[in-house]
Amino acid sequence: MDLIVKRFEDLTTRELYDLLQVRVAVFVVEQDCPYQELDGKDLFSYHIFYKENGCIQAYLRVVDPNPGCDKVAIGRVLTVRRGSGLGKKVMLAGIRVAQEKLGADNIYIEAQTYAKGFYEQLGFQQISDEFLEDGIPHIKMLLTL
Repeated sequence: MDLIVKRFEDLTTRELYDLLQVRVAVFVVEQDCPYQELDGKDLFSYHIFYKENGCIQAYLRVVDPNPGCDKVAIGRVLTVRRGSGLGKKVMLAGIRVAQEKLGADNIYIEAQTYAKGFYEQLGFQQISDEFLEDGIPHIKMLLTL
């Protein structure tokens, strides 16, 4: 399995298509949640994904600090094969990229509430009450490095 780390402008057209396809499949279709998946943050993000046999198996993006969030953030975390350990593997790669490429000393996420335990195992701590985003319960979490 190959780990790929690229800035938006370095993605091939095919890679961009594939990562958007898997994100829509998981976050829009599977979760039955119509929302604006293309939010503009991809343009100033590192895209980190594991690929096997030409198919994306796990993905996330590391978002630069920006006017909407003054911290480095991780988002759009997904795995195709849940329970395989790929979620942890891609998160550790994302944390490493945040530290090495962006000099992050904190990483912010808005996690779906059901995944709180997963992120806590990686050192994230809840920093907000639960809230709804696109009809799905979320919490804000922070990892201090």
